[in-house]
Amino acid sequence: MYQLIMDASLVVQLVMIILVLASVFSWLAIIVKARTLRGVDRAADEFEERFWSGADLSHLYEGLRRKNVLTPMEHVFSSGFKEFLRARQHGMPPGEPAQGAMRVAISRELDGMERYLQFLATVGSTSPYIGLFGTVWGIMHAFLGLSGVQQATLAMVAPGIAEALIATALGLFAAIPAVIAYNRFSGDVDRIAGRLENFSEEFVGLLNRQSHPRASEASVATTGE
Repeated sequence: MYQLIMDASLVVQLVMIILVLASVFSWLAIIVKARTLRGVDRAADEFEERFWSGADLSHLYEGLRRKNVLTPMEHVFSSGFKEFLRARQHGMPPGEPAQGAMRVAISRELDGMERYLQFLATVGSTSPYIGLFGTVWGIMHAFLGLSGVQQATLAMVAPGIAEALIATALGLFAAIPAVIAYNRFSGDVDRIAGRLENFSEEFVGLLNRQSHPRASEASVATTGE
């Protein structure tokens, strides 16, 4: 295999290098994205457990303000509760401002979670064609080498064709994991997006109930009510 790669034409070798680099970077993206989305799910579980356990939302919000980095669901909650406090100070209905702030927070978090997905989609869709280009070029180069030969044999053509077919194999090797990972991660991001949106809707309903005129203005909103 090594000898076939070294004996390939320069164009085919460049194609192989491109495909190897694409495969390496796609696997790095797959590892990073898998760890990131797994961490988002785990952090969301932990936050929802605290949120729905009857914790004081004001204390929860103040604790999040002291954190340097917020998880996606913490960011959504913090944005919504901040607008809730601002609207309450101005005597405004809190539901719409809080919902708008959480919608913006969700959009920003999804932009971050979708990072590298476009790269995986590009690798998955273009790698087979790049490999095919290398194969066509290699086969063409192999047959052109026989132009001055009176009698061509399979033994003379086979090495050149084998060199060219390595490019196709590398293209598939780069594309298949990228496509599988893209489909998997796209589904995970959609599921997390639905989870964040459901949380924001439930949180807005909770804020609306807490800001009802019959509720005491001095009371702090809690999930236990």
